[in-house]
Amino acid sequence: MTTQPQSDAKNQAYYDDFSDWYERERGHGYHRMLDDLEMRICAPLATGRRVLEAGCGTGLILGRLAAHADAAWGVDLSPGMVRLAKARGLNVVLGSVTDLPFADESFDLVCSFKVLAHVPDIGRAIAELARVTRPGGQMVLEFYNPWSLRYLAKRLAGPRAISEGRTEADVFTRWDAPNVLPRLLPPGVELEALRGVRVFTPAAFVHKFPFVSRALTVAEELALDSPLRYFGGFIVAILRKRHDNVG
Repeated sequence: MTTQPQSDAKNQAYYDDFSDWYERERGHGYHRMLDDLEMRICAPLATGRRVLEAGCGTGLILGRLAAHADAAWGVDLSPGMVRLAKARGLNVVLGSVTDLPFADESFDLVCSFKVLAHVPDIGRAIAELARVTRPGGQMVLEFYNPWSLRYLAKRLAGPRAISEGRTEADVFTRWDAPNVLPRLLPPGVELEALRGVRVFTPAAFVHKFPFVSRALTVAEELALDSPLRYFGGFIVAILRKRHDNVG
């Protein structure tokens, strides 16, 4: 039996505490904009395919992907998150992104949002995601970008509270610039494209003002695939796993 890494145990406790707060602001404003932008990237790739979301949380994105996919599964480290996702009727199991409870080559598309930034052993995690992806399949993986307004805002504002007893400082967080991402990939995985999410938004709270939120949402949609994408607070890498017969 695989021993749970210390980082997994710490992250599990963090997200269990977070699970009851997770959806308080997710249905509107800033967080809804992020979900919509991520869906614009992922939904066309998910249509008619077997899809896994690694780190699915309470299933907000997974539920939307399931409407496009032939079959959709989620995995999350937190029992609290898994419980809430299952309550939505989704296929979700408990597990770690560094030790996925799925067979090799199980999925056509593997997605992960806001998860890999909290995994110290990033190489092992991406290798596991590649393992469960079929040859020729794709991965849509999100990273935190230090070349961004979001990074600057985090440094200026400091860690925010995520529950009554925890802040963002209680979880490991890494920042990987776009030029670093190719070096994180395991053999047999190629970078196809990058998208940039949250290029212009200086802080989440500005989306509480309807006019500002609408204007920023339009700007973020235009920036998603523009040259400005390299400055997104979240960089989404679209990867492909090569076929076995490709050198």
